[in-house]
Amino acid sequence: MEPTVTSEIDKHRAYRRRLAANGSHQLIVALPRETVALLDELKERQGLRNRSQVLLQLIERGRDITQQ
Repeated sequence: MEPTVTSEIDKHRAYRRRLAANGSHQLIVALPRETVALLDELKERQGLRNRSQVLLQLIERGRDITQQ
C-alpha cells in the first residue's frame, strides 16, 4: 500500500516537531555540487554522521574566529 500525500505530510510535520522539541530546526539550502562534495569529504574524514554536523562545526569555527 502506497503512503498517501497526507500521511507523508504528517510524517514530515512530526519530524519537524521532534527537531523543534530538541531545540533544532530544519534548513534546506541549495549548494553547488563541489560544496556538497567537500561537506561529504569532511564528514568522512571526521567520522561524523551527517552533513549537518559538518556545517555546525564550520559555523562554530567561523563564530569563534569572528569573536576574537
